[in-house]
Amino acid sequence: MVIGSYESTRILAHNGVPESQLMPVSGGERVRLSDDVVVGVFPSLHSCVWSHTGSAGSDEVCLGDLGLTHQERESRMGDLARHFASLGDEVRSHLQVAHQGARGDGGALVYVFETPDGSILYQDTSGHWSGILHDLRPDLAILAAAGRGNVDGEPVQGTLAHFVARQAWLLSARRMVLCHHDDWLPGFSTPTDTDPIRDEVTRLLPNATIADLAYLDGHRVFG
Repeated sequence: MVIGSYESTRILAHNGVPESQLMPVSGGERVRLSDDVVVGVFPSLHSCVWSHTGSAGSDEVCLGDLGLTHQERESRMGDLARHFASLGDEVRSHLQVAHQGARGDGGALVYVFETPDGSILYQDTSGHWSGILHDLRPDLAILAAAGRGNVDGEPVQGTLAHFVARQAWLLSARRMVLCHHDDWLPGFSTPTDTDPIRDEVTRLLPNATIADLAYLDGHRVFG
């Protein structure tokens, strides 16, 4: 069973996944996964990829780019596409194969898994609606730590470290795991320095703990 946005499930169906295995959601649903595990789905936002042609450091202050129309942001995305094309044949080939057109982004969602041992929030990109996060209280928050944060539809005015810490504060999170902070596309992304993030989280939530995992690292969530 695949639970995802309506556009994501449409693409899967178009590529042969049986409709019986697809469950489209848009936020506001609670889906039972087993007798004692339920996942809640909440609307979210993608990071502001359009605002830059290279990822800033986690302690680098980013300002401006406020109030742009959708058309202006799309124009910026065209500049970014041309930058991607300059990164070499391997990157260009990969992006051409993966390209899904203007309607390819299914929209970002946040998931909160409710288990007998505790709740886990999973977020896979640096964006959020503040009012939604403020009402969630997960025992563990898995938070993306890359790119220009998106706060209520506008790019963060400050650092990535402050953005992640502010999310943790909104959630009252005491335990966190960082994700999506590797150098996934050299020439655009950079390995995220997590020390500034850890420092900023500690400033806002002195008793919080952060697990910074490498590829294939295991981490016991509860127990």
